Order: sequence, then C-alpha cells, then structure tokens
Amino acid sequence: MSATNASNGSRIGTYEDFVKVHDLLLAASGLPQSLHFKLFQKLTSETFDGGAHFEIEPCEEGRQRRLLLTSETMGKDSNVFLIDHAWTFRLPDAYKLLQEVPGLVQRMAALMCVDVEDDGGSEQAAESGGKMTAEEVLESEIRNAKETGDGFVRWLELEELGLDDATFLSFNLSTKFPDLLALSLCGNKLENQEKLVEEVTKFKNLKALWLNNNPVLEKSDCGMEDAILQGCPKLEIYNSRFTHNFGEWALGFCADVYGKDNPASSHQGNLPLQSVTSLDLSNRGIHNLINKAFSPFEMPNLSYLNIRGNLIEENSVSDLFGLLKAFYCLQSLEVDIPGPLGDSAVEILESLPTLSSLNGVDASKILESEKHIVDSMLQLRLPEWTAEEPLADRVLNAMWLYLMTYRLADEEKLDENPVWYVMDELGSALRHSDEPNFRVAPFLFMPEGKLASAVSFSILWPTQNVKRGDECTRDYLFGIGEDKQRSARLTAWFYTPQKYFIQEYEKHLNKLQSKRLPSLSVKSSATTVVHRSDGSALRVYTDIPQIEEFLTRPEFVITNEPKDADIIWTSMQIDEEVKKAVGITDQQYINQFPFEACLVMKHHLADTIQKAQGSPGWLQPTYNLETHLSQLIGDYCLRKRDGLNNLWILKPWNMARTIDTTVTDNLSAIIRLMETGPKICQKYIEHPALFQGKKFDLRYIVLVRSINPLEIFLADVFWVRLANNPYSLEKHSLFEYETHFTVMNYGRRLNHMNTPEFVREFEKEHQVKWLDIHQRVKSMIRSVFESAASLHPEMHDPKSRAMYGVDVMLDASFQPKLLEVTYCPDCMRACKYDTRAICGGGETVRGPDFFNFVFGCLFLNETIHVCQL
Repeated sequence: MSATNASNGSRIGTYEDFVKVHDLLLAASGLPQSLHFKLFQKLTSETFDGGAHFEIEPCEEGRQRRLLLTSETMGKDSNVFLIDHAWTFRLPDAYKLLQEVPGLVQRMAALMCVDVEDDGGSEQAAESGGKMTAEEVLESEIRNAKETGDGFVRWLELEELGLDDATFLSFNLSTKFPDLLALSLCGNKLENQEKLVEEVTKFKNLKALWLNNNPVLEKSDCGMEDAILQGCPKLEIYNSRFTHNFGEWALGFCADVYGKDNPASSHQGNLPLQSVTSLDLSNRGIHNLINKAFSPFEMPNLSYLNIRGNLIEENSVSDLFGLLKAFYCLQSLEVDIPGPLGDSAVEILESLPTLSSLNGVDASKILESEKHIVDSMLQLRLPEWTAEEPLADRVLNAMWLYLMTYRLADEEKLDENPVWYVMDELGSALRHSDEPNFRVAPFLFMPEGKLASAVSFSILWPTQNVKRGDECTRDYLFGIGEDKQRSARLTAWFYTPQKYFIQEYEKHLNKLQSKRLPSLSVKSSATTVVHRSDGSALRVYTDIPQIEEFLTRPEFVITNEPKDADIIWTSMQIDEEVKKAVGITDQQYINQFPFEACLVMKHHLADTIQKAQGSPGWLQPTYNLETHLSQLIGDYCLRKRDGLNNLWILKPWNMARTIDTTVTDNLSAIIRLMETGPKICQKYIEHPALFQGKKFDLRYIVLVRSINPLEIFLADVFWVRLANNPYSLEKHSLFEYETHFTVMNYGRRLNHMNTPEFVREFEKEHQVKWLDIHQRVKSMIRSVFESAASLHPEMHDPKSRAMYGVDVMLDASFQPKLLEVTYCPDCMRACKYDTRAICGGGETVRGPDFFNFVFGCLFLNETIHVCQL
C-alpha cells in the first residue's frame, strides 16, 4: 500500500507508510530514529508492556506515587513504551466531565492521590485508648530517672494530654523537678498567660520550653515571651525558636548531641560539640549568628550547615562570610537565596571557596552555569483538601500537578483551544528531576493516515542507563532553560523560595510607583479634510460587509480595487509586504496606525500604560508571564499571606473572543497555562458592578484622527454586553463561560439590551448618575491613548485614521477598569440597532448611519454623534 493510499483513509500497514504519514510527529517527539520501528510495532499491535518493566510505589506518606524499574537493567535509547491517556479534555469542560462520565472522578482522584479520607481524628481517638495520662507520665519519668540516672528528671514531655490551667498548676512541677532543663507542653489547653508565666519561670535552669499549639499563644503578645525570657535567664529555645541567649545547649540539641536521653553534657570540662559534623539550624528564628558557641573552636569538624529560614539580619553579609570562612571543614551549606548571605549563589561560592555544595547543588555546576538562585531541596507542592471537599473539587485542584497539553492542527489551521490530558497511572507516576533518566512526549497515531483517525498516546523511553530499583524520572520542563524562567516555573510543582519572588515583586512595584508622564494638552484639530483634487467622491476599499452596506454618504464610494482606493479600510493588518503585494502606496489612507500593537496586543497595552502611568487605579495589576512570572509569583504570595483575594484571569496576548482565557486562583494552574501560548495574567475583578445580578462590560468606540497632536473622539454609540448567567464566585462557576464572560455573539445566546434602557435601569438599581460614570470612562480612555502617544511618537502618520474598540468594566464602586483595546472592532450591533446619545441632547442615532458619521469624523473633520476627548 502506498503512503498516498494511507493518506486517503486506508489503514497504514507498513513501516514505510507509518514514517511518511508521521514524519513530522516523529521529529517533534524527539524519539531516537533507532526506536521508530519499535514504536510502529507497538502502536499497530496496541502493545502496552510497561507493567512488565516498571512498578508504581506510594511515597510522601501516600500523597504521591513514584515509578521504579523492575527490569534488571535498561540501556539508554533501548526501548519505547506506550502510555495511554486516562483523561483528555478541553479546560472549560473539565468540571462537567468529572460530574457526568461514570468512574472518571474516582479514577482521577485515585491517580492523583486525593481519594484518601482525612481520618486522622479517628486514628487519634483509637490511639488515645492506649495513651498514658499526665499522672502516669509523671510517675514514669520519676521511676526512669531513679532506675537509669541520678534520680533527677531533667527532660519532661507532657504533650497532647488535654491539660488545662488548673490541672497543670496542680502538678506543682517546679517543686517535683527543680533541675528541669527541657519542658514540652505542646498541644494542650493552656489559656491563662499570667498563671503560666508564674509557673514556668520557677525553673531557673530551664534551657528549652515548648508551648506550641496551646490557646494561650493565640492570645499572647510579646509581653508573655519577654516575661518568660526574663524569668528563665538560661532559656535557649522557646517554642522551637532560638532565644537571644542561645549557645552550646541549643546548638547541641539541633546536632542531636542533647535530647531526652542525654539532656546535658556529662563532661562539662570537654568540648561537647567537637564531634559535630552536621548541624541543621533551619527555621530557628536566628537574628544573630555570631555567638561564642557557634565557632570553629567549638565545632572544628563541621562540614554541613543548614541556616535556611533565618533572617540573621543583625549580622552584615561580610561579617557572616568572615564567620563561615573560619570553618575550614565546611563543605556543604544550605541558605536562603536571596537571604542573609546576599542574593547570588555565585558570590556565596566565591566568598566561601571550601564549599563543594550549595543548597544541594554541586558548586562547580553553579559556577559553570552562573546561576544566582539555586536549590535542589525544594519541597513538593502536594495537593491539599478537606474531608468535606467533593472528589471533583479535589481533582480540579490537584490536576495541575499532572496535566500535559497539546494543540491539534491540520493543513488549514491550528486549533484555537488547547487539549489537556492526564497520562495513565504509570505515566503519572513519573516524578520530576533536573537530571532525568527518561523522556516523555505526546504522539498522535493516525492509523488511517488522517487527523480524523488520530489516537493520542504518550511515548516513554530511557535517556540514561537504568538499573533495577532506580526511580524513573522525567524533566517536567524539558527544553525550558533560565532564559524562559525555568526556576520560577518550577513553582508549579515545588515550593520555591518565596522571599526571592516577593523581593522581585517589590522592586517591580517601586518601579511602577515612580512612573507618571505629564498629560498632553487637548489642541484644536490640525488635520485637514480629505478630498480628491477633482472633487469626486472618495473611493473606499473594504473587506468589511457592514461598511459596504451602510457607508451610503455621497462623499464616499466603494471600490473593489485596493490600488484604486483613496481609503483602505480592512480587518487585516497591513505591513510592508502586504503593501508591496497589493500595490498600496504612501498616498492612500489606511485604517491603522504604525506600531498600534502598543495598544491592541494585551501585553504591549499593559506595558505601555505601566511605563507611562505606573499603576493607575483603572488598570488591574497585570503581568506578562513571558517576562514577569517571578513578579507575579511574589504578588500572589503576598496576597495569600495577607488573606487577600487571589483570583486571576489569564488572557492570550493576541486572541479575541476570550479564546484560551481562564479564571483561576491556583498558582500551579497559572504557571502551567503558559504552556498553551504567551499570556498576560491580570488580577480578576472579583467584585464587579452587576446589572440585575449579572456581570457586564461596555464596548466604547474611539476614533483617532491623529497621534501628534493627539486627536481622539468618543462615539456617542456604545453598548453593553451581558453575561447570560447570574454572577458567582463559587469555584465551579469559574468553568462556566456564560457566568464570567460577556462575549456571546459567536454561537451563543445573545441578550441584546438597548443602551438607553440599560442606563436608565442601572441608575435606578444602583442609585447612581450615569453621567458621573461616563466622565470617569472618558478620562480613562484619554489617558490610555495619551500613554501610547507619549511613549510611541512613531505611531504618528498623517495618512492614518483608525477606529478602536475599548472594553471597560465597572467595579462595585462604579470605577472604570480597562479590559482591552481592539483593532477594527465588530460594529454589527452599532449598525443594527437605533439608539439615543446618553450625553448632550439625547439625539437619536440611527444604526444604519453609524459608518456615515464615523467616516465623517475621521475624513471630513465632522463631529456629529462624537465628542472630542
């Protein structure tokens, strides 16, 4: 059978036909050519033999799975395996499918390890039956001290025993245990600050006190801590954090020198820390590390040190480097970057040349790659849920840790909506590694040679030699380096250093707050009326049906030949190549300005406004994810920390009609959605003004005669676009297009409402004056075009005239918010419906006359049914 036959719909039967039909797909997958024939065999025979070579093993206490090799060995590029797709869908359909497809939500929940009920309470209750009472613990400690020691109890743990204030005081612990060094009262019911302070300060030799998870801490301020520290002058650890008195005992506790079995050194004259080689001081609240006990004299053999999670702000960077340099045996260091040692891994290694490892990464690799932020010990971002949360909600939250994506395309066009999929249990057990031993790629098998017959798989093959028991890993960000924000994008799967991202956000915010260009003055018109020398009608070429039908003024006439036209009014972008091909000259007027992308492409629009205006109240916080992901993550982290709303909307740079637009509060989702194309991420207006309970936005028409001087006009005609469903912030509603979006004139039910009627009803519902709102909208629109004119004077062209759509939303305080600016907007509604001007004399504006007054304003310098901004 020939490849031609295969492409005509006959089933592929030979390897040669397979290669010819799938040539581009094979190349795109990256599969070595030596494995192409084996892939063909497995696809045509539907061989899924991964189970004979791998096993899936639970890890992370059952909250994740990993994949292990069970074969004796597997050489690099020696085999290829088919992985089925357990769930394939388009994002808007996700919740509906989980609800309606039998067994789907159960399988996904099990695959993503979110099907386990939180039964910790019942387990705890079961265990409590065998738990000792507080009295029994005290008796046991006294007995053990007599049997194994000198009879003195120095370490006492009374944890999660339900102790209240009265019971605790009744024990009179300071009398029974006067030599106590460590006391843990974690997880009890202690509430009285005054009584607690009075009791614990009786222990004058106390080195460590743990009161974690007691109600008293929720009510306490610094006063209680200060009183305890004053009353216990030898205290070195308070609630797991070091006090300013920390010394040899606290360091020894963190190095496992001291503990319950050995609460104090039995050889006071010796150096108790001299055998310490590893010291973990992470998250100990250390403000000052320069301390007599923390020295190479006390710990001459220290080779590993972890000081993550400590501000250490009382020491300068140079003083800390001087201190750490003295530890001649120090080879491995873990520290926040940015942090107490600065914000550059390279500079840390150059200052501490004995280090062979920094944050788990080989020092030579850091110096070679010149990475400034490094960390191989990132904590996994595991799914979180409550026992009451339905399985579907758990899956929607967890799926971003597992999803992969592709777009379909044929000879005619690329599918605008991406496809997302979850690999089967075997594929989903592949965890991430920066140095993976396997690679995975999606593959569309077309058994009949056509896209219509395509079946999607993923293919898996070893990229390193692997042996039995090795974990099989893949690179979640294969092919994505630091030039594409790799470290920041890993935040989708791992808890990356928040401090770094917050610093980046704060720098970004400070930069925005320093911006503010002066306003441009409104000048009288400098443009001349366009006319032909012979006085005949201006010839207009257009590809827009409404203009052909409704431009009826005698001053204009439609022509079918672009080269004969005085005015070119088209929906397509005209660049130099198009001009050359069509024969358009510099003497013809065109309905677009040079470099207008600074307005009509979403990322450029945000950049233009931010450079000119900083962060005006009418522009929601907006980030270009291709360049400012770190700043967005920092903003997200601060909002989460401060308990603020964290709902965001992601929009493709240059797609219309809300294609590939998503609303989410999931940080992993925000980052993963970058994979379907360049996007901006904008703070969602979670509390918009509503009309009869529904969301709406407003489409305004702006006419631009000139950029220098700036001559812009607002058409009297504007219209409201209403969502079909009542507005809701309920999580499932985020998947409902007709709840959160208003563009309904593309195959959806369109509820048109006449503008004067809307304004009248809106004023009545909200007790506001529309003219006040309209004035704020006009001011905002003027500022938008001023920003472009100030930053991009190259936009000016005396042969340009243009019409733009400006989409505006009102927040709950009736303040305008800019959504976007569109080139050559769809004006079907303006032509179809008569309306009345809201401002001025309230004149009737006939729909069929819309383009007559638009062209009159732009080319004849008229101001009928428009107002100058």
